[in-house]
Amino acid sequence: MTGQVNPMDVDGEDHHQDQVSIQRSLSPVQRASSVPHRLPHFTVGYVYSQDMMLHSSATGEHPEQPERISRIRTAIRDANLLQKMKQIPIRPVKRDEVLLVHSQEHWHKVLAIQSMTPSEIFESEAYYESLSLYVTSGTTRAARLSCGGVIEACLAVARGELKKTFAIVRPPGHHAEPEEHMGFCFFNNVAVAAKVTQFLTPVRKILILDWDVHHGNGTQRAFNDDPSVLYISLHRYERGQFYPCGPFGSMESCGEGAGLGYSVNIPWPKKGMTDADYIHAFQQIVMPIGMEFAPDLVIISAGFDAAVGDDLGECFVSPAGYAHMTHMLSGLAGGKLVVALEGGYNLDSISNSSLAVARVLLGEAPPELPPMVASEAGTETVWQVAMEQSKYWKSVNPKACEPREEVDEISFSIPEILKGHRQHFLYTQYQMLQVPLMTKMFEERFGSQVMCTNDFLENPTIIVFVHEFGNLRIELDGKPTCDVQMENSYLIDFSKELISWIMKEKYALLDVNVFPRPFASPLPRGHKHVESWTRDVLTYLWDNYIQLSGAKNIVFIGHGPGCHALMELMESRPVGMIRYVNTVIQVVGNMSIPLIPKDADELRAWYSKNSVVIVHPEHPAFAPEARILKRHGRVLQIDETKPIKLIMKGLPLIQDHIRQSLIGKPQ
Repeated sequence: MTGQVNPMDVDGEDHHQDQVSIQRSLSPVQRASSVPHRLPHFTVGYVYSQDMMLHSSATGEHPEQPERISRIRTAIRDANLLQKMKQIPIRPVKRDEVLLVHSQEHWHKVLAIQSMTPSEIFESEAYYESLSLYVTSGTTRAARLSCGGVIEACLAVARGELKKTFAIVRPPGHHAEPEEHMGFCFFNNVAVAAKVTQFLTPVRKILILDWDVHHGNGTQRAFNDDPSVLYISLHRYERGQFYPCGPFGSMESCGEGAGLGYSVNIPWPKKGMTDADYIHAFQQIVMPIGMEFAPDLVIISAGFDAAVGDDLGECFVSPAGYAHMTHMLSGLAGGKLVVALEGGYNLDSISNSSLAVARVLLGEAPPELPPMVASEAGTETVWQVAMEQSKYWKSVNPKACEPREEVDEISFSIPEILKGHRQHFLYTQYQMLQVPLMTKMFEERFGSQVMCTNDFLENPTIIVFVHEFGNLRIELDGKPTCDVQMENSYLIDFSKELISWIMKEKYALLDVNVFPRPFASPLPRGHKHVESWTRDVLTYLWDNYIQLSGAKNIVFIGHGPGCHALMELMESRPVGMIRYVNTVIQVVGNMSIPLIPKDADELRAWYSKNSVVIVHPEHPAFAPEARILKRHGRVLQIDETKPIKLIMKGLPLIQDHIRQSLIGKPQ
């Protein structure tokens, strides 16, 4: 019928008026006959449908209310921007698309909502409230349109039809996990759209930037082991007490398997974060990693609940702040950018923030921000995230975002002071020398931390001691101030007695401190953990010093984290271990007992016969459900729970075991 508006297209009367105004602007009266008739050329599009407002709480008091999207569209229209954007036809998401992320059971669970009677909806209210959801007869259609709308917004950009798009959709999606709907979310709109886009277009690498004030647990879960999708989230965390709660949104949650390093969490420790904090995080973490990743497409999970005025988020990001973040992300992926609405529950805040984002999408420069400095909580968080992410990304430099104090230029980190003290002590007391490390990376991370006695190359017996530096015991004036009583603070060096005994027995000593220097340059992409460097430096010392020495007897002693480093050395050099090493002593303490690999039969048999593993009686290895294996070595208990005292209490046993292993050997 002429003039009838299809509700799936779906803007209603406003849409019709927009179409009329466009038709008038194209009528022959509006142009000279010499001007050719051209359709408007759009580079930016939007997705919207009134049908997504069918999902509405019966009480009308729920924060995830239908007016969220209508107010955004009205704000953009009233600023005369909607006419500059192409409306992208919306459609419901298809089953096969949903199954790229969600389970079949999940699909049926959401689909079944549309068939629920009013009494069933009423009776299930408590169940859905436990998932932070509400449902109505229109929920399924709204959820399918919301997800389908984000898919179409992404496909329009990925196929080159548009440069940028804004999906004004609800309900949101980033909390929906593969098996469960939760947190106002039914389908994970952005995750499904990313999968469909990869499947149907040449786009392969996608960056999802989630600035919603809540962690997008569902989105990270969908791509946790996928290196083709980089997920970055800035959110309130508060030690896992802020929704969705738990450790998954922590800065240490960086992905798994092939996706390790491709999940980046910037977890704010408190409410009240500002533009300055977000911009600081973008400059130090988001943009360096984004540029190094070099995505083909950027999708913003754009929740506006960190905006000024949002009572749920309680933060202070301004519309200008959101504009600047959008502008920075526009510099990635050749400008191919999709903004998909997530949360945001103050109608004024969400519409003003969305309008600021829409202006940037259409090419306007973001408003000027006043001079500002990130908060102490913000700079501390960004620094800690930088230290975590520098394991995976070369472009992240923790030193550049280290919190600065007024005395920073004349200050030293305590770990470096302790290492310097240990080096001085070993030199003055035992004339031990620093072992040169011939690669820049080793020198940066472990320089001055490897010391040897001056007879190291000639002595027939070498003790290799692998450890981290000793504890600093500090007595405080009081818990509220944490002021240190200097006269009652001292360094505990558990190795003094062991080293003294080694010197008395006239053995050579190679002392290796495997605690890496802080703020050294980032690890190459191939090295995923600091542990890789401890293994590599030990392998380097084995190949270039220990094997080239004149030693007939070699004894390894590991303490704490040094035990796992020793085990990795044994795995990488099994033939040399079996041939040259007399015994291995592992003082594990509270750490897990390292295992010889299952397929290394010869090494396992040798290790079982020639090792001593010292633990305390309450170690998890002795739990009823646990089992001591041959791969663990010969495990002995010593009645001491503190790791530092464990090696001192076990010293007589260690001494006796070393002597026994050297009986009948050339001295």
